[in-house]
Amino acid sequence: MGFTMGLNFVLLLAMVATNIVSLYHLSTTVQSPKPPPPVAIPIPEHLIRQLNDIRAAINHLTRHSSSSTSADTPAVPRDLILHSQIGPIASSCHHHPDLLHRYMNYTPFSACPYDPDLQETLILNGCHPLPRRRCFSKTPSKPTSSLPLNPFPTTLPDSSVIWNKYSCKSFACLLQNNPIGFDLNTQRSSLLKYTSDLDLPVNRFMQLAKSANSVIRLGIDIGGGTGTFAALMKIFYNVTMLTTTMNVNAPYNEAVAARGLVPLHVPLQQRLPVFDGTMDLVRCGRAVNRWIPLPVMEFMFYDVDRVLRGGGYLWVDRFFSKAVDLENVYEPLIGKLGYKRVKWAVANKTDPSGLKNGEVYLTAVLQKPVSR
Repeated sequence: MGFTMGLNFVLLLAMVATNIVSLYHLSTTVQSPKPPPPVAIPIPEHLIRQLNDIRAAINHLTRHSSSSTSADTPAVPRDLILHSQIGPIASSCHHHPDLLHRYMNYTPFSACPYDPDLQETLILNGCHPLPRRRCFSKTPSKPTSSLPLNPFPTTLPDSSVIWNKYSCKSFACLLQNNPIGFDLNTQRSSLLKYTSDLDLPVNRFMQLAKSANSVIRLGIDIGGGTGTFAALMKIFYNVTMLTTTMNVNAPYNEAVAARGLVPLHVPLQQRLPVFDGTMDLVRCGRAVNRWIPLPVMEFMFYDVDRVLRGGGYLWVDRFFSKAVDLENVYEPLIGKLGYKRVKWAVANKTDPSGLKNGEVYLTAVLQKPVSR
């Protein structure tokens, strides 16, 4: 009896203690001050406008309903709607919806429309990368049975190109009508000779890199035309160079590939499709010049910085501009990168255009800091 009463008494004390503790916690919770409301971070107006533009583009591309489609407004192609749901579409594409609709208006699982000019126009207008398509791309009707292993063949195989869109129907015709772009031997000589301070022979560049204990294995040649610089680096130094090039009035991408090299069908205004800090060398050929809008050029140089490893090289080959612009605009722009000047040579551009506009050439080799 006494044991039972004692046990009941202990249980009563435990229950009272539990209630007291619960009341204490409840009162603490009620009396504790409320946390301050989160502070809203202001969003810049220009960012809001950009987000609205992207949202409008997505809405335009994905809007597809019978109630909103009128007789004079063509329906959005089905595969464009499908692709917009599974993959990105560049925001600049919304500036050219008619061209984009034409590009994506095809019959799935059949032959793709042959539209290289349409693709080139979209890419050059910033609609890049283009959406993927579920169709079979056209190939040359009589492909060659053997491709040259030497990147400096006697002739490039005509059968590697679909010539329909070009006025020339062979590489021999291109050589005759566009020798600057397709005379491979002349291009080779120009990259190996030294006639003025503007020239930097490939072997001299490699000596500069070696003297600085720099290894050159991988690189990108921006605006590299038919890939002659990449070819020289491959056969003499076993360096792998990617060549960015566009098919403007000639099959430059096919020419690069026919030489056993890697073409990148990428315009100057687009992000280089390689990972950060992986390249030993980026060379900007003569396609990089004063005709490029300044914001595009500035973003391009910082993208070059992104892909170069610490200690890598930026080689600017015969960049031309007005002398006053080089001094006041382009030299400060390049200087912002904080690279070491290995070579910096400036000389007058003596052709009629150069004399008329007071233009100069710049050849520069700059080395990225090893660490930031």
